[in-house]
Amino acid sequence: MPEKPAITSSELGTLWLTYQQKTMILRMLEYFIEQADDEKAKGIMTNLHGEIDLYVSKITETLQNEGVVIPIGYTAQDVNIGVPKLYDNGFDIMFVRLLKELSMALHSLNITMAYREDIVIIFNELTAITQKYYNLCTQYLLEKGMLARPPYVSMPKSVEFVKDTTYLGGLAINPFSEKRTLNTVEVAHLHHTIETNITGVQMITGFAQCANEREVKNFFNEGTELAKSIIKELNETLLQSGVQTPESSGGNPTRSTVAPFSDKLMMYCTSLFCSFAMGGSSLGTAFSLRNDLPAKMTIFMKDTFEYAHKGAKIMINNGWMEEPPQMEERKQLINK
Repeated sequence: MPEKPAITSSELGTLWLTYQQKTMILRMLEYFIEQADDEKAKGIMTNLHGEIDLYVSKITETLQNEGVVIPIGYTAQDVNIGVPKLYDNGFDIMFVRLLKELSMALHSLNITMAYREDIVIIFNELTAITQKYYNLCTQYLLEKGMLARPPYVSMPKSVEFVKDTTYLGGLAINPFSEKRTLNTVEVAHLHHTIETNITGVQMITGFAQCANEREVKNFFNEGTELAKSIIKELNETLLQSGVQTPESSGGNPTRSTVAPFSDKLMMYCTSLFCSFAMGGSSLGTAFSLRNDLPAKMTIFMKDTFEYAHKGAKIMINNGWMEEPPQMEERKQLINK
């Protein structure tokens, strides 16, 4: 049998990013497992921790076999397991569910950039694990009454075609222009954006309460207000079409101000969620046919990008941003 080909730059990059993400999740799960009062939630998170830990080891072994230095990622120094609860019961599974949603998107993308069979298998298996635990979290939250289903609608009895271009109405330049009722595809994306931002507000409010650095606290406060503004705007859009807006039950931050996680970890987690939010907004833009909706989503993406950029500067200034593997600096090599 021929030896395995060396890993490509894209495979190195995706493995490196996955290592960062998975080590962050392991540290956060360790805290949530320790604090969990509900045995079913604790079991879900404990089993997930064991499966993720196995793949961190597989990625580590793959990188070592290629002679790649192992990233630092997130270690025991980034979590304080014994501190008081930062969130009410239920937030842990809400948060894990959102992480699994983010992971599904990342693994699906990573598979398209992997060529060596063993690496494709890693991302395929991680995708299956992610889907399994996403469903477990969803069913748990539904059973506990902590997850709002999207609104129901009367089932269509016939096939309809768009009759004229007024279907695209709702120009952003004229907020008083006539807007048709939202279709179900648009409602799906609006509901999803509101749902994820509600969990994001809970997460980042807790981060703001316990962050050590004043600059980091202010950054998290700004993120809370940004997410609230997105929720408010999209709620109003749904209500204009007579659509009930989703509400979250439970999972709010407690009064604790003691940090379970390092500022470095919380900043990275927020950065991941910003990337996820921008991706979600771009999908919402692509599948929305009413002209005012892509305009709103584009503004959200711009605001989120600017917020994420500010966070990146904070991480760099504090020495918290680990640099991904670089391509060769050809000009420097030539000029030596």
